[in-house]
Amino acid sequence: DIPVIPDLEDVQEEDLAMQVAAPPSVQVNRVLTYHDLDKDLMKYAAFQTLDGEVDLKLLTKVLAPEHELREDDVSWDWDHLFTEVSSELVTEWDLGQSERED
Repeated sequence: DIPVIPDLEDVQEEDLAMQVAAPPSVQVNRVLTYHDLDKDLMKYAAFQTLDGEVDLKLLTKVLAPEHELREDDVSWDWDHLFTEVSSELVTEWDLGQSERED
């Protein structure tokens, strides 16, 4: 009945390499699409108030649909961008100089 500390030889005999811990279980919530969110926003009046105090009806009326917000990805080249901006600045500066002379 007295607890005994195991010897090192007893521990080495156990093969722990074949034992695998069970993976943690995580509850995954479904991620809503923009379309689902739009439908829910118009369908449920609960989404039209924030904390029961702030009225979001005006905001929900003017929200832009997703297809109007999507933009194509455009790669930027530093040299091209710098040249474009500097030429616009020089053009504006030249126009300002010619207006002052007139």
